[in-house]
This record gives sequence, structure tokens and C-alpha cells, in this order.
Amino acid sequence: MADKKILIVDYDSAHLESLAALFEPQFLVIKAGDGQAAYEKFREEKPDIVILEGILPKIHGFDLTKRISEETHGRVPVIIVTGLYRGPQYRLEALSTFGASDYFEKPVDKERLFRSVMTLLEEEEDIEEDLPDSAEVLRNLSRKIKS
Repeated sequence: MADKKILIVDYDSAHLESLAALFEPQFLVIKAGDGQAAYEKFREEKPDIVILEGILPKIHGFDLTKRISEETHGRVPVIIVTGLYRGPQYRLEALSTFGASDYFEKPVDKERLFRSVMTLLEEEEDIEEDLPDSAEVLRNLSRKIKS
């Protein structure tokens, strides 16, 4: 998994470094301290997964989650880790409305978070393996059109 990129976003530098340490050296870790910097790094670096704080300066964490989810059609999982938005209503809203793949409240259980990341990345790889390449899709479509 060392070839996988993970973008971690948090305004709290201590929490940011703590999460980064959890995923290094298994992943290439990219860090950002606010929503705008995170979005720019997301566009440049094309991470395989994103972990972000629900409340961020410049672009709110939930809005950033929705933007990433929509732009990637859900292909890049986003995990929200938040200290402010507590309770099942926020979790439900993050997962159903904003497209988050998972949701954790601080203080985060690092082992559960790590397992969630690994599971989401494995699911992503399984989906890619099951999908036909574009040439095969075109061949199948042309066969269906002809018949």
C-alpha cells in the first residue's frame, strides 16, 4: 500500500501530525490545514483516500466532502474525523447527504480508523478489478447496437 496516497486535513496541527504518523510509512501522506489548501492538494495530488476534520477554515469539511464525492463519483473515499459534530444525526447526515464513506468522533479510535482506511482501499481495488476496460465496454455496446 506504500504506493497509495492519503490526504489528511485538520486545522489542529497536533491532531494532523498524530494522524499522519498513524499512516506513515504505509502510505504517502499529504497534509493540509484548511479546506482550500486541501482541495488544491486533492486536485494536484489525486489521493486514493481523504481523512478530514468536519469543521475547517476556508472550505467547511462537510462541503469539501460533498465536493470530492461528487467530482469523483464516490471513487475517492472521504472519512470525516470530528471533535465538534457529535451524535448520530451528524454521522447520518455526513454519510447520506454529503457522501462521506465513514465518520469518527474525536478522540478517534486509531485502530478502528486504520481498519476503515484499509477496508475502503481494498473495496476500491476490488471494484477496479471487476470493471471492464473502456475498449471492452465499447465492443459490448457495439455488439448490442448491431443485434
